[in-house]
Amino acid sequence: MPTLGIIGSGNIGAAVARLAVAAGVPVVVSNSRGQESLAGLVAELGSLATAGTVGQAAQAGDLVVLSVPLTAHTAVPAAPLAGKIVLDTSNYYPFRDGRIAELDEDALTTSELVHRHFGTARLVKAFNNILAHHIPQLARPSGAADRTALPIAGDHAEANAGAATLIDRLGFDTVHAGPLAQSWRFEPEAAAYTRLYLADPSTPDERMLQAPGRPVPAAELRHALQSARRVSVVDRVF
Repeated sequence: MPTLGIIGSGNIGAAVARLAVAAGVPVVVSNSRGQESLAGLVAELGSLATAGTVGQAAQAGDLVVLSVPLTAHTAVPAAPLAGKIVLDTSNYYPFRDGRIAELDEDALTTSELVHRHFGTARLVKAFNNILAHHIPQLARPSGAADRTALPIAGDHAEANAGAATLIDRLGFDTVHAGPLAQSWRFEPEAAAYTRLYLADPSTPDERMLQAPGRPVPAAELRHALQSARRVSVVDRVF
């Protein structure tokens, strides 16, 4: 049975870990604070979960979820991820990350920036466009009429297929948005980013983290991706 490595135990990383063990997928969870800080999460996750170092999670995972703040990605060793499928959940938030000139100038996308550090890892952008509390709310078995779709983007067909297989097992359909260069289509402020999954899209920003979600079928997500216009990242204030 494939093992999922998870680097970063914040809201998204923990939500994905919960879905993985529920689907029978073993996980090795890690963070920058050390294995002791993961005792509560691993106890909650049960026998399929193990706490490890970042290197151990990278080495153990047949696929690896990278869910760390953007500016922390360069602290993650690249060598253990060489050749592996890495699901990158990164977003660029200037209020947290500071200004990054290459992103402000649209010279590359966030995941292209991340990919540059990891070299031969086969990066797939995923799970960056949905709020963490909507992940368990909207997960459904394969074939369910109210199944939600999530976008992915990546430069390697085999990696995209592997990511889609994992995400299907976790409870979601996928829509391929193109290569990493097109991943802006579901980054912050795009039509396919977070609000698409709100039961009430007019929910004020300050209430979004508690607001219920709604299923988004593949056709609706595909339309949002195809009709997206690239936002001016340099104007982003959050």
